[in-house]
Amino acid sequence: MNNSGNKRKVAITGVGLVTPLGIGVDETWKGICEGRSGIGPITKFDATDYACKIAGEVKGFEPTDYMEAKEAKKMDSFIHYALAAGTFAAKDSCLKVTGENATKVGVSIGVGLCGLPAIEKYHEIVMERGPRKITPFFIPMLIANMAAGHLSMKLGAKGPNCCSATACATGTHAIGDSFEIIQRGDADVMIAGGTESVITKLGIGGFSAMKALSTKYNDQPQKASRPFEKNRDGFVMGEGSGVVVLEEMETAKRRGAKIYAEVAAYAMNADAYHMTLPPPNGEGAARCMELALNKYGIKPEEVDYINAHGTSTAADALETAAIKTVFGDHAYKLAVSSTKSMTGHLLGGAGGVEAVFSTLAMHHGILPPTINLDIPDPECDLDYVPNQMRKKEINVALSNSFGFGGTNASLIFRKSPS
Repeated sequence: MNNSGNKRKVAITGVGLVTPLGIGVDETWKGICEGRSGIGPITKFDATDYACKIAGEVKGFEPTDYMEAKEAKKMDSFIHYALAAGTFAAKDSCLKVTGENATKVGVSIGVGLCGLPAIEKYHEIVMERGPRKITPFFIPMLIANMAAGHLSMKLGAKGPNCCSATACATGTHAIGDSFEIIQRGDADVMIAGGTESVITKLGIGGFSAMKALSTKYNDQPQKASRPFEKNRDGFVMGEGSGVVVLEEMETAKRRGAKIYAEVAAYAMNADAYHMTLPPPNGEGAARCMELALNKYGIKPEEVDYINAHGTSTAADALETAAIKTVFGDHAYKLAVSSTKSMTGHLLGGAGGVEAVFSTLAMHHGILPPTINLDIPDPECDLDYVPNQMRKKEINVALSNSFGFGGTNASLIFRKSPS
């Protein structure tokens, strides 16, 4: 059923990134096109006793480049990353928030596991020095919606302000929900995406206890994230933020904004199956992609590229099965890649970052590679753009995000007419 006829169209007019590949869109996208890995040894703490000793850390980031030092001290790092990425996106879009439009400009920045660095730091402080040494800003450092709150204050955006917290589907839900906010007229502009920073003792230790992280490649960190590959052994934790500026199409055109792409469709659903595992054959993921396509009358054969959830875990085969279910023979004609092979898995930040990658892929006519794809898993037999990017015109791209708790999200982007 096509429900798009009488709803407002939504454009992407700005993008911002902070990732293990670089700070800013240009540096990160250059790394993607080069097929460069952002994974390395953990430096944020001594990981000697940890099963997993590698991660995708953001390098060389200085919060004071984007905010006053006294403000930076009041925030945890997931907020720092979102403020930087949001600032980049707003600048890229040439967005000006004024007294006239402020109430129609909103912010939606999601996070999966907020505040772990601050929790660990102040737990040590309270145990060693007592409760009087806890900063009054401790609680605001942890609250999930504070990334959206601080960005709205920085920009003066007085419209809808919200936060998704849906595990690894967070960033995609934040963007999709913002798309629908604009469609129904509650805002003309939404700055939306995801952020995450949990490369900590508890973060790495907790996921290691679940046997979710790669441990086989501690001595070869750049080889560790290998979606769809036969010898994959778990995901690699990443951190950072990806943010887009979504804008009602006519509003964007009136102000002469650069239009990267149109957000064509969005859907979300649930597996209702297991706390952490997808159902057999990726049934929930298949329904989610089908829902996005059918909801807006997009034919499966129109899709040229899928930025897969592709985490370098056993679930890669289930996502592959889901793609085959939805696209049939066309699954073997479209391109699929996992940029997590280069960035690692940013959890709540992944969907925002990958929405930017999907948009840039379409804008530049480049298929991002899946690196480290040396021996494909026999169950993963699609075109995953192995190891090197390819040039190709992309008219329709789909981005998938699936999270613990069985939550799924799919976004579809369409190339905007020049």
